[in-house]
Amino acid sequence: MTKKIKFPPPDLQISFALALKRFRALYLQNALLETVRNMDIPELDRQLAQFVSPTDLSAMAQYGLRGELLFPVPILLESKPHLLGYYRMLMGFSQKEFYGHDKGFGVGYFKSMEEKGKISKTAAEDLPALCTAFCETASILLEGIGPLRLSRDLLDDLTLLTVGPQLRGGANNKRGSDGIVQVFTIIREIVSHVIAEVHENAIEVNSATGRLFLIEFAPDPDIIIREEMAHHNYRNVVAIEIKSGTDVSNIHNRIGEAEKSHQKARQRGFTECWTIVNVNRLDLLKARSESPSTDRFYSLISLVTRTGEEYADFRRRVMSLTAIPAP
Repeated sequence: MTKKIKFPPPDLQISFALALKRFRALYLQNALLETVRNMDIPELDRQLAQFVSPTDLSAMAQYGLRGELLFPVPILLESKPHLLGYYRMLMGFSQKEFYGHDKGFGVGYFKSMEEKGKISKTAAEDLPALCTAFCETASILLEGIGPLRLSRDLLDDLTLLTVGPQLRGGANNKRGSDGIVQVFTIIREIVSHVIAEVHENAIEVNSATGRLFLIEFAPDPDIIIREEMAHHNYRNVVAIEIKSGTDVSNIHNRIGEAEKSHQKARQRGFTECWTIVNVNRLDLLKARSESPSTDRFYSLISLVTRTGEEYADFRRRVMSLTAIPAP
């Protein structure tokens, strides 16, 4: 019998293709060229002469390229703030590396330019300093890649090398968000018969004790359950961390992240901490050693099926800790 080979659909690449079309319109070389077409070229050239050395401009001209393909100047970023993303990616800086609070370059206040196309007052004042720093780095890049014969296509390829990991990171973030929504939906189904009110980010549940329980989306941990003891006075009951990544080789890093979150939750008085993972094989002994604060580990795969002992245990504990009767 001939062996049958079947691959999953290329959903990730399809989403990348759609996202790349948006990137080209906002951040990549297409967006830059379209912006320059409608600009005051003499003023653009004046600023290029101000921020870029004659040697670098001559090197660009040698390859038939205008300076702004590699060097940003204030008038250009003022015309289209999104283009900050073009120069960031061209230099090979990830968003986390560039804008991050811990390891960033102290330029986080420029992020709204790339993401929203808006320049704050502080960012506008510091735009010349930002362009100066970019032009210094771009000069080093120009010198380094000169022997490769500089071209528009090469510069476009360099930005795409940075776009790829960014799109994959976005896909991973979406997978994480989807996992949180899945778990929240499962809990909502479990308590559906006693729901008092539904808000955008929370569910209020009537318990058998007469007190309200709140099941909420939270930034850290992902989902929390609290009991209202008095008006606006709560007892923290359950903290749930959801790690939706499917990469088995990285799961123990994710569990380490969950442990940090649960340690904070314990300090806030949460009595139960659960970690939900999305891998088929999990070494529970190792996982418990990596996250001793986790009371229960659950498989997202098992919970989504809504069958089996693992789901039954999850359901029993949700109902018990929210003090609600069986339907």
